[in-house]
Amino acid sequence: MKKSLVALAALAVAGAASAQSSVTLFGVVDAAFSGFSNKTETAAGKSITTSQTIMRNSGYNASRLGFRGQEDLGGGLAAGFWLEAALGNDDGTFGAGLNGAPASSQLFNRRSTLSLSGVFGELRMGRDYVPTFWNDIVFDPFGINGVGTNLILSASGFNSQGAVTNGFSANPTQIRASNSVGYLLPPNLGGFYGQVMYAFNEQTSYDPGSFTPPTAAAIAANPSLATTGNNARVGRNVSGRFGYANGPLDVAASYGASTIASNYFLGTTTNLDTWNLGASYDFGVVKVFSEYSNNKLKIENSNPLANPLGFREPGANGWLLGATVPVGPGLIRFAYSAVKYNNITRLNQVFGVADAPEADKWALGYVHNLSKRTALYATVARVNNKNGADLTVGGPNYFTANAVTGALTPKSSTGYDLGIRHAF
Repeated sequence: MKKSLVALAALAVAGAASAQSSVTLFGVVDAAFSGFSNKTETAAGKSITTSQTIMRNSGYNASRLGFRGQEDLGGGLAAGFWLEAALGNDDGTFGAGLNGAPASSQLFNRRSTLSLSGVFGELRMGRDYVPTFWNDIVFDPFGINGVGTNLILSASGFNSQGAVTNGFSANPTQIRASNSVGYLLPPNLGGFYGQVMYAFNEQTSYDPGSFTPPTAAAIAANPSLATTGNNARVGRNVSGRFGYANGPLDVAASYGASTIASNYFLGTTTNLDTWNLGASYDFGVVKVFSEYSNNKLKIENSNPLANPLGFREPGANGWLLGATVPVGPGLIRFAYSAVKYNNITRLNQVFGVADAPEADKWALGYVHNLSKRTALYATVARVNNKNGADLTVGGPNYFTANAVTGALTPKSSTGYDLGIRHAF
C-alpha cells in the first residue's frame, strides 16, 4: 500500500512539472524566384552586364526551423532555451546563408541560447542577435531579406563586395554574436525597453605579449614578418540598445563596438564602432519608418608615425526612409536609402581631389496574405553607385576588368523576388 502511495505521489509531481513546462516547434519556409542584373561601364561608355536568375530561400522572411521551451520555476522565475537553425529549403540544407551568402557550418546558426528570466528581466547566454542589429531590421520595411535588404548592411559586407573595394572592413558580428551574455530589461517599464550584450572572443592571451605567435597567413604572405601576429583582443563585441514604444510610436538607439583586428607587434587594435537611431510611427493608413546608421573603423596605434597620410577613420554612413500601406489582405512596402563611404585619405581631404564612394537604393514590394501563415510576395529594387561604390541587390559580382575594354566602373544593380512564404 505504501509503495502504491509513493508511486501515485511521484506521478502527481511529474504531472505538475509537465504542466509548468512547454516546448514549441516553429519555423518558416520561404521560396522565391529571383533575378539580378549588375551593370558596369568604361570611361568611353561601353557597358557590360552580369545577370543571373535563381531559385532561393528567404526572399521575404528567413527560412528557419527552431525549438523553444520554458519551465516555470516558481516565484516568477523561469528557465528557457531557444535553438533555431537557418533552413535552405531550395536545396535541402541547414545553416543556409541569406542573399547568396555561403552556408554556415553551425547547425543552430540563427540562435542558440539558454536564459533565466523573472521580475528582474532576462539573462541570456549563447549565440544571439547583437543589439545594434535590431534597429536595422525593425525600422526597415524590408529588413535583411531579399533584394530589398537594408543598404547599410550591404555596405558592411553583408551581400556585397563593396566593403573590401572601398576600404571598409566587414563586421563579423554585424547581425549575431556567439559566446555572448546579455541582459534584457523586463517588459513592464511603461514602454521603455533595453538590452546589453558582451561577447567573449575566447582567444588565448600571452604574458609577456612578445610571445604571441604569428598567424599562419602572415608567415605565408611574407616569411620575414614571422613576428607579426594577432593578440587576444580579436572577436570581442560590446553593445547595447535602449528604446521606447507606446501605441503607434517606437524609437530606439543602439551602440556597439567589435574588435575585428589586433596586432601586438605593430601596436595596433582595430575596433568597428556602430551606432544607429531608428523610429517608426503607425498612422493606421500608413506606417512610416526611418533609420540613421554610422559605422567607423577606429585604429588604436601606439606608433604615432604609422600611415600619416592614410585613412582617417574609414567607415560608412547610411540612412533610410520607408513606409508600409495596408491594402485589404495585402501590404505595400517602400523604402529609399543611401550610403556614403568615409574612406578618403588625408591628402585627398586636404586638396579635395577625390570624392567619397556613395550609393542610393529604392525598393518597392507587395505582400498578399492568403492566411495568417501563408503569403505571396513580389519585390523589385535598384542600387545606383557613384565614385567607385560597388554595392548590389545581390547576384553575381560586377565585371570590372578586361584586356580589351580596360577598367570598368560599377554603375547599377537591379533585382526582383517573386515568392511564397509559409510559417508554422
